[in-house]
Amino acid sequence: MTAPATPAAAVPKVVGVIGGGRMGSGIAQVFAVAGSVVCLVERDPAAAAAARDRVAMGLLRATEKGKLAETADSVLDRLIMVDDVSALSPDTDLVVEAVPEDARLKIRVLTAAEDAVGEQAVLATNTSSLSIGGLAEGLRRPERFGGMHFFNPVPVSQLVEVVVGPQTGEAVREAIRSWVAGLGKTEVVVRDSPGFATSRLGVLLGLEAIRMLEEGVADAAAIDRAMELGYRHPMGPLRSTDLVGLDVRLAIAEHLHRELGERFAPPRLLLDKVAAGELGRKTGQGFFSWGAS
Repeated sequence: MTAPATPAAAVPKVVGVIGGGRMGSGIAQVFAVAGSVVCLVERDPAAAAAARDRVAMGLLRATEKGKLAETADSVLDRLIMVDDVSALSPDTDLVVEAVPEDARLKIRVLTAAEDAVGEQAVLATNTSSLSIGGLAEGLRRPERFGGMHFFNPVPVSQLVEVVVGPQTGEAVREAIRSWVAGLGKTEVVVRDSPGFATSRLGVLLGLEAIRMLEEGVADAAAIDRAMELGYRHPMGPLRSTDLVGLDVRLAIAEHLHRELGERFAPPRLLLDKVAAGELGRKTGQGFFSWGAS
C-alpha cells in the first residue's frame, strides 16, 4: 500500500465498501483518492474486475482533467478487492454498504460486516430511501450506524446526505460529517424519514415529469430543457432518471408509495419501461437513447 502524495484531510485510514456497482466503485474511488486504504467487496470475479476497471477509468478521467494529486497507479495501490464481507479487516474504521435497495439484503451484509470488523468501526448505508432504524434492527451496536447517501456520479457530485437514525450516536454523526468534509464534499444532515430529503423531492419531480411525458405535454428533451433553463437544474428529471436507473427509481417510488401515499404512485409509463428492460443508461435505452454508454 502507498500513502497519498499529499496529506489528506481527516478521512478513515481503512474503509470497507460492500458492493462494486457504479455507486460502490465511485465511493471506493473517492476514499482511495483522499488517502484511505479501501477494501471493496464483490463476490463475483467478473463483477469484481468490472468494479476495479470502473475505479481505474475514473482515476484516468481525473488525471486527464488535472484533478489527481498523485498517479492513478498510486491510488489503485490502496484498493484491495475481496470476495466476502468476512475478509474485511478488524482495523476497519468505516464500512459503507452499497448493495441494491433490498432491505433484507442490506441487513444481511451489515450484520456480517459488524461481525467482521472491530467495535470501533462505524457502519453506514448508502440507501437512498430505506429506513435507517429498520436497517439497524439486526445490529448489536445500532449507535455505530448511520446513513451516508452519496450521489451519482460519486467522484464529481458535491453532496452527501448524512442520515441520522433513531439510535445513531452523536459521536458517529460528527465522525461521518468530518469524513465527508475530508472527501472535499458537503453534507446535509437529515433525520430518518421515508426518502429522506433528496429522494423524496427528486423522485416526486421525476414521477411528475414521467406523467407529463405520458400525457403528451411535451417530449422528454423539452421537459428536461424547461427545468434546466427555467429553474437552473444542471440535469433534467428524465435524464436524471436514466442516469439513476429506471428500476432503481421505480423501487424507491414503490417504497415511498407504501409509506407516504398516492402522490408517489408509479406512472404506467415507468412500469412499462422497466418491464421492457429499458432501464436507462446502463441498458442503453430509457427516456433517452444512450448508445454504447
